[in-house]
Amino acid sequence: MNLKSQSDGQLDRYDIAILEALSRDGRMPVTDLARQIGLSKTPTQTRVRRLTEDGYITGFRAVLDPAKLGHDHVAFVEVKLTDTTEKALSAFNAAVRKMPEVEQCHMIAGAFDYLLKVRTRDIRAYRQVLGEKISALPFVGSTSTHVSMEAVKDEAF
Repeated sequence: MNLKSQSDGQLDRYDIAILEALSRDGRMPVTDLARQIGLSKTPTQTRVRRLTEDGYITGFRAVLDPAKLGHDHVAFVEVKLTDTTEKALSAFNAAVRKMPEVEQCHMIAGAFDYLLKVRTRDIRAYRQVLGEKISALPFVGSTSTHVSMEAVKDEAF
């Protein structure tokens, strides 16, 4: 993503360069980062700290290969709730956050209420997750599953 076109005006070119570089390699040493953006080490460290404190950087983590870990089956699940009051939405949200198989959960404006990205080892494991966990989430009325055949583009921001 081109951060230059997305910036809210509070980030200068060095901040944007830092965010772009760290989004590609979060383990980049500060000295390498400083050299890459054209600042010395201390101002670069100060900027990274500020960007973290201001919430532009929310964390650093390893990106794992799900296929190597035996979890390369991906299904997208449309979920319709029986109740969309704030209490029902809160209950659903809290329960879905506890499910390790749900990689992403988005509230949707449209023909259904939520879209879940579910990762399991195979279709049998997915079927069990759907029947025993997703269908048992609070206020779930119906679901519709779309199985991913191939991830053409799958990257974080």
